[in-house]
Amino acid sequence: MNETEINRIAWGKLSKEHFEKFNKDLKSGTKKLNPQVEHQLYDLNGLKVLHLQCNTGADSILLAKLGAQVTAVDFVPDNIKFARELAKENEVSIDFICSDVHTLDEVLDDSFDLIITFDGVLGWLFDLPKWARNIYKFLNSDGKLFVHDGHPYYLIFDEDLIKEGILNVKYPYFNAELEVHSTIGGYATEAKEAINHFRSHKVSDIINALADANIFITKFVEFDRCDEGMGGDTKDERGLMYLKHFEGKLPVGYSLWGTKR
Repeated sequence: MNETEINRIAWGKLSKEHFEKFNKDLKSGTKKLNPQVEHQLYDLNGLKVLHLQCNTGADSILLAKLGAQVTAVDFVPDNIKFARELAKENEVSIDFICSDVHTLDEVLDDSFDLIITFDGVLGWLFDLPKWARNIYKFLNSDGKLFVHDGHPYYLIFDEDLIKEGILNVKYPYFNAELEVHSTIGGYATEAKEAINHFRSHKVSDIINALADANIFITKFVEFDRCDEGMGGDTKDERGLMYLKHFEGKLPVGYSLWGTKR
């Protein structure tokens, strides 16, 4: 069994509880898009949007409510099953596809105005060049790519000590090894015991994979805070999390925009 299949099984253990949590929060109005993401998005009304690594579809639904025609993809069958149920419960029409984004070109033949992926996504991918080539394939000639994720530099530090104001390098930035963890989740519901694999990518890995696939990087923005559940220890007035010991001192997240060359 390879790492992707192991991760698929692990994420599937969270699907039902994620559905229940997100359905409750969507209906109460407490589930919102990451403010850093929403602030950067232009008018999505009528645009064809491809949402990669959508989990159980809560953010896909929020994108659709902004007027987008959304196609959303995840590699976990139960995520897609519950995403369809979540869309039905919230009266939103979305085309959900169960596929590994690396092999999405084998099951999807379409083009999009915007391809978007955000919050805890790239570390679950093990072939960035293939990911980037698929993005090129699915972008319209004037389409845009938007990526928002945890900053690779932030991810090298011990996640417990950093909250105490101690910077201790736990994970290598260069030649990062595949990390093996025994629990998964915890950002929306309780973590589950499940072996899973994660790989941090250098900033240059991400940019060069896209550049080699003929994606032109038009903008790169760094942040000292992130969405709730994605890191940090202190909440600001927008609901974003930052590190109280390192506010304004360490990059916690980033956004990247790109287009076809």
